[in-house]
Amino acid sequence: MLQFKFSNFELECGTDEAGRGCLAGPVTAAAVILPENFELDLLNDSKQLSEKIREKLKPLIEEKAICFSITHLEPNIIDEINILNASIQAMQLCVTKLLPKPNYIIVDGNRFKPTDDIPFSTIIKGDSKFMSIAAASVLAKTYRDEYMARIHKEFPMYNWKKNKGYPTIEHREAIRKYGITKYHRLTFRLLPEPLQLDFRFPNVDS
Repeated sequence: MLQFKFSNFELECGTDEAGRGCLAGPVTAAAVILPENFELDLLNDSKQLSEKIREKLKPLIEEKAICFSITHLEPNIIDEINILNASIQAMQLCVTKLLPKPNYIIVDGNRFKPTDDIPFSTIIKGDSKFMSIAAASVLAKTYRDEYMARIHKEFPMYNWKKNKGYPTIEHREAIRKYGITKYHRLTFRLLPEPLQLDFRFPNVDS
């Protein structure tokens, strides 16, 4: 059973990210402030939900939330500051975009950094404990999936529409065959064994 709030502050926001373990695409974060009377059947940690249910919940969360925001951080930033810092920065940026400004932040996981002097708490498995974090996890996942479906059209040989950039056998075989793209994270282990990768972007007509 998801709890509504962690703190006693009036405007508590939950934040979460998606795509941290992917080989390609952005890390995507969401932040959400929910109203006191918020109820939504089926809401849970996005990883526990089917794609169909996540897509059903997304417009309902957006309609009922006091406010929400989404941030994509691209692979070049991930490579520059590392995935942990990029995940935190994406969540921070989401929080700063919220209007009204939250009084308190609850974060899925165990790492975060101060944002606009707003007090915060990190909560391990928070997306399966608190409504606002669960709602943020659904938005982060669905918006990132939409992003991967868009760039799939540009580089269909990697089948990002299906694997979402995660290190599946299919994805890694496509990297081996076609090389890498501007959407791949160069600091990640793109193949399981050390191989010289083709750093030229593949021709989409290949």
